[in-house]
Amino acid sequence: MKVARLVASMAAASVLAAGALATPAEAASPKVQITRVYVNAPGPDGHTNKSVNGEYVRIKNKGKKSVSLKGYTLRDRQHHVYTFGTFTLKPGKTVTVHTGKGKNTSGTLYMGRGWHIWNNSGGDSATLKNAGGGKVDSCSWKTVRSYKTC
Repeated sequence: MKVARLVASMAAASVLAAGALATPAEAASPKVQITRVYVNAPGPDGHTNKSVNGEYVRIKNKGKKSVSLKGYTLRDRQHHVYTFGTFTLKPGKTVTVHTGKGKNTSGTLYMGRGWHIWNNSGGDSATLKNAGGGKVDSCSWKTVRSYKTC
């Protein structure tokens, strides 16, 4: 009888523990997500800043708390890396990271590059990593005409 109670107690504890470990789908997905990569700037590719800034990545904070992106990186498959400086993304807000040069604002950042980096043919991938190097989110594509919604 004691063994039966022990087995029943262990089974109940196991069910409770499994329920405590289970997380809702929203908790499993990253709170900071890449939502769009504009990989093919309008018009012919050129060395002009306007052309290069036609490429961009949009990142949204889908969580309920502000997230410091200081030290986060955004990279492509060819190892072009942009490192975020001091920047906080508020809940529900989006930041657009342009490839070229410009003046950073609360909603727009610039990588400072002089040439396009996101491949629109042959495929590429935009990967966001936290300051510790852990993958936060990624968006990949094969061939796209203008942008990839992630």
